[in-house]
Amino acid sequence: MSQILAPGSLSGRRALVTGSSRGIGADTIRYFAEAGADVVVNFRNKAPRAEKLAGELRGLGVRALVQGADLTDPASLATMMDAIREEFGGLDILVLNASGGMEAGMEEDYALKLNRDAQLAVLDAALPVLGEGARVVFVTSHQAHFIRTTPTMPEYEGVALSKRAGEDALRERIPELEERGIGFTVVSGDMIEGTVTATLLNRLNPGAIEERREQAGKLYNVSEFAAEVARAAVEPVPADHTRLVGDTTSFGSEG
Repeated sequence: MSQILAPGSLSGRRALVTGSSRGIGADTIRYFAEAGADVVVNFRNKAPRAEKLAGELRGLGVRALVQGADLTDPASLATMMDAIREEFGGLDILVLNASGGMEAGMEEDYALKLNRDAQLAVLDAALPVLGEGARVVFVTSHQAHFIRTTPTMPEYEGVALSKRAGEDALRERIPELEERGIGFTVVSGDMIEGTVTATLLNRLNPGAIEERREQAGKLYNVSEFAAEVARAAVEPVPADHTRLVGDTTSFGSEG
């Protein structure tokens, strides 16, 4: 991985990325740390992996706080935010990256609970520690962002609808965030090579990834997409609060 943000450009800044013990979240938080930010590595059930990553990031000379939290549990969220306030005094960057809904054996409304309700709950819990000039980034997929106009594969539809519901609910908060001086950007990406979701989809729908790669011409890998997420947290907020990553020609307009 190469340096994505200018060295030292985030010195004194504090960043929380949900679901950052692996994948896109882990690479995003690494980019922030490389730019000098103190970081919060959040995980649901991968404590050893989170601790290992935090150790590597401390090696860059920044502070790294490891916080396990169930984002669907308000008490768990409150505990995490208390720890952040105590350790860092506040937050400058919040990346809402954690999502799910394709896991086996979850209750029927789990996707909506995690991809909509928990996203709002994290934002609400974080608002008291987010000061003026802070940034909030929500990570989603084209398959979810364009779900109203472009059908996705049946295996992913429930997750896509729940993530779009989460995006809509967060967008409704933009006026309130702007009043507080907080910027909000949605980063939407195509299927990402090497993610858990892509792997699960390919298992349920063999050939789905190859087919999408042929359609799009190129699919981003985890570190390339994470770089776009990291940039979204520091670059000016687009007028429509949306950063589209990768090909969108086969998706209809948002509707």
